Amino acid sequence: MNNQELKPTVVLVHGAFADASGWADVSVRLRRSGFPVVAVPNPLRGLTFDTAYLQGLLAGIEGPKILVGHSYAGAVITNAAPGISDVRALVYVAAFAPGEGEALGGLLEQHADASVPPLPQQVFQYTRPDGSTGTEVQLDPAQFATAFAADVDAATAAFMAIAQRPVAAEAFGEPVTAAGWKTVPSWAIVATKDQAIAPSLERFMAERAGAHITEVDSSHAVMVSHPEAVAGVIEQAYQGTR
Repeated sequence: MNNQELKPTVVLVHGAFADASGWADVSVRLRRSGFPVVAVPNPLRGLTFDTAYLQGLLAGIEGPKILVGHSYAGAVITNAAPGISDVRALVYVAAFAPGEGEALGGLLEQHADASVPPLPQQVFQYTRPDGSTGTEVQLDPAQFATAFAADVDAATAAFMAIAQRPVAAEAFGEPVTAAGWKTVPSWAIVATKDQAIAPSLERFMAERAGAHITEVDSSHAVMVSHPEAVAGVIEQAYQGTR
């Protein structure tokens, strides 16, 4: 074993209407730089469920960790971080960074931006094994690229549209119970051409969190269209918390 410092594990958490493959190019860059990487299969079952899942996974990762959340996953890492030791930094990638008691639906309503149209959501229901009804939300595949991935190449965006993972409707209504950014140093990417979360809302949350902010001229899918910029901010979080 050499004397080179062991780097923290970077835990990449995807948001709604996406999956862990969206981190592929970011992961390649991080691993080349010597970071251990875990790309989490976020269940998208609601904030309480997803927080517990992430905390369980993190408990099995030894050593310091940098948590990176895209979109809805920003709320998940915010909620999960206070319950896990060795979280060195939080990185918000075009993401929600809610405070205690805030729900995502409420934030979207309170900070509505006329320049960002409503998401082209489609809702479907199913019967759970216990007989109750579950409600899922997805994006209209025909409008997915415009709303989510406008600067991603057409073939990739088309596949993202048909491979998207729906999110449980509960995710928008459950309040955050702990704000990790109050105690953990934070970095944030504001995607200035985001049509899923208003850039003004991303900026408001990042500033409130005291995050180090980087603006990228990007759609919501900034980790796909600008992986070098995202990896660079994660490197900044590492350097800033060594």
